[in-house]
Amino acid sequence: MTAPDVPATTQTLQVQGKTRTLTVVGRTGRQSRPIVLLLHGSHQTAAKLRAFTAHAFERLAADGAAVLAYLDGYKQHWNDARISNRFAARTEEYDDVAFVRDTIDLLVRRHGGDPSRVYVVGFSNGGQMAIRLAHEIPDLLAGAAVISATQPAEENFAPTNPVHHPLPIMLVHGTKDPLVPYGGGMAAMWGLRPRGLGLSAPETARYYAQRNQISAEPVTEQLGRTKGGGTGRGKTSVTALHYRQPGRPAVSLYTIDGGGHTIPGTKRAPFLMGRTDLTFDTVAAVAAFCSLPADAAPPDAFRISS
Repeated sequence: MTAPDVPATTQTLQVQGKTRTLTVVGRTGRQSRPIVLLLHGSHQTAAKLRAFTAHAFERLAADGAAVLAYLDGYKQHWNDARISNRFAARTEEYDDVAFVRDTIDLLVRRHGGDPSRVYVVGFSNGGQMAIRLAHEIPDLLAGAAVISATQPAEENFAPTNPVHHPLPIMLVHGTKDPLVPYGGGMAAMWGLRPRGLGLSAPETARYYAQRNQISAEPVTEQLGRTKGGGTGRGKTSVTALHYRQPGRPAVSLYTIDGGGHTIPGTKRAPFLMGRTDLTFDTVAAVAAFCSLPADAAPPDAFRISS
């Protein structure tokens, strides 16, 4: 699906004496609009994430439906949820949680954002940052989508005083992710530069279900297969695992069988990242999961095409 042609402006913030930048996308729209924060992966920037996804997430800002902002990490990385993080953002003590707090305040004051409807979407290192936010400032968030990242193992978990506040969590992960193993274990850059231990994607979903005090058994939903069927060479399929219980924030895991370290349904990633499933619409799934305005994505867009 083609992303709309919407304007984008780069803005700056002073956060604890450090200059931070973000890109705000979309035209001025109605007041009290949902806020969507996009957090890029390692070795990316706001601009690189926009290009990596072919601007697909900007559908959420079409016609002023939501306030969309891509945030820039420090030196292309985030001070995320892992103790094993050795990026400059950590070693130089950049407070990315404060950056997000101040960004929310900016978007509320200047762009008509609704502080009660703030959603964060993070990919890879940005997914790990979303995990940190979900534990340190969950009261400021209405939901989080974590793509190609899993909950750090207990001994690798950075937040020391997590806030216990239930939060809807959506997870997207490929079973053939070459950087962050779907089955858990050591994350690494193609076997180099270890990034620390993490849980498996299903264990991560279960962790958040327990955190949200969901006692009901999860429901599995087969969303479909790529044309030609099967999951052999060159094929992918998608299965959803939903933890749902009345009165509890939901948790959903979308497993991309055969998928790599990618954002499905946006733009084909470089070969080294693994296979990109282009039939599952991650943007529409985020819109549906977070109950974003209906004009952000057609009702059936998050389904797999047959």
